[in-house]
Amino acid sequence: MSDVRQVIGISGGKDSAALSIYLQENFPSLDLEMYCCDTGRELDETYELIEKLEAYLGKEVKRLKAIETDNMAKPNFENSEEISPFDYYLKDYGGFLPSSHARWCTKNLKLKPFEEYIGDDPTISYVAIRGDEHREAYVSTNENVQTIFPFKKNIWSFDVISLVLDHHNIGQFRDIYENKVKPDNLNRILEEVERPISVEHNLNRKTKTLIDLDVTAFNYAVFHFLKKTDYPLARLDDFPLLDKSHLMPDDQVIVRDQVFKMLERTVGVPEYYKKIEYEVDGQTGTYSRTRSGCFFCFYQQKIEWVWLYENNREKFDEAVKYEKEGFTWMENESLLELAKPERRDEIKRQHLKKKQNGSSKKSKTLLNNLLDDNEKGEYFDKEDEDYAGCTVCFI
Repeated sequence: MSDVRQVIGISGGKDSAALSIYLQENFPSLDLEMYCCDTGRELDETYELIEKLEAYLGKEVKRLKAIETDNMAKPNFENSEEISPFDYYLKDYGGFLPSSHARWCTKNLKLKPFEEYIGDDPTISYVAIRGDEHREAYVSTNENVQTIFPFKKNIWSFDVISLVLDHHNIGQFRDIYENKVKPDNLNRILEEVERPISVEHNLNRKTKTLIDLDVTAFNYAVFHFLKKTDYPLARLDDFPLLDKSHLMPDDQVIVRDQVFKMLERTVGVPEYYKKIEYEVDGQTGTYSRTRSGCFFCFYQQKIEWVWLYENNREKFDEAVKYEKEGFTWMENESLLELAKPERRDEIKRQHLKKKQNGSSKKSKTLLNNLLDDNEKGEYFDKEDEDYAGCTVCFI
């Protein structure tokens, strides 16, 4: 048995759940460990999804907590009915709520438990960035951790690509192609391997060209190159994700619509993703929660706070309890101010206007640009998909 651990973090969101299913169904030889970093303030649907995954996959999702609070006294401020890991750190930070400028929640409640969980063990971490996304994910800086992106055509992290295609390593990479991989179109591939990186032909373009010429050959060449490094993959004799040609072409790169279909046929889609109609000034729009994570996450759009108020009042009221003068979830507006009927209507108007004005704008994701409106399905929302947040929590 290999001493390399292979792990996948389950955020409670659609993509990480789908990735765990995808890997078990298509690469059953992987000895996967599943974990979730529990803040104690996740949406109820998050915990329900984790339980359904455990039942479907027949594997435990290890619950990681930054600190065990079960036997602790309640905090001495009136913010919650019970203490959770989030409450513990909130007290430690003097009631200073996390924000996009001070993400102490990510550092202490998500990253710290993960890094303590794996320790110094060589680890491959599978991350659910989809093939239709053009965004970065958290890649651990720990030397014992290597990140792989199974949903993408290019499964490798930027640090690996930069190393392999560095001009000092081109000779070694060429030798690997010639003597170990030996693809049918070797001469054309070697032309690209030896082509210098320039402003016109940058690293991304060079990588894409090599992958498009033969993605399986590229993966094997990278794998052989890493054998002489300290990356965790160097310890493995083989790696099943190098060759995805046994899958249907559409299953080699997974996009948003496939994620939802995967969940629909297995564990179900969390209710908070489903679009709910709202009405303002005689016009109808739709809203929903667009990501997993804590129910009071500061990355929520204001329309999502309105959704929470109108569809899960209990959680909204809990979020209100955390606010005090100078400490609010949103900049320059408290939840009590947002909850006023006239303010909620104003946010809905702004949301409708933004969606209408933005319908002609080009999206950041490939899928948005390829599909017609009638093809995007029940869960699709261009604005939601373009809205970036902390990928540690949401994928």
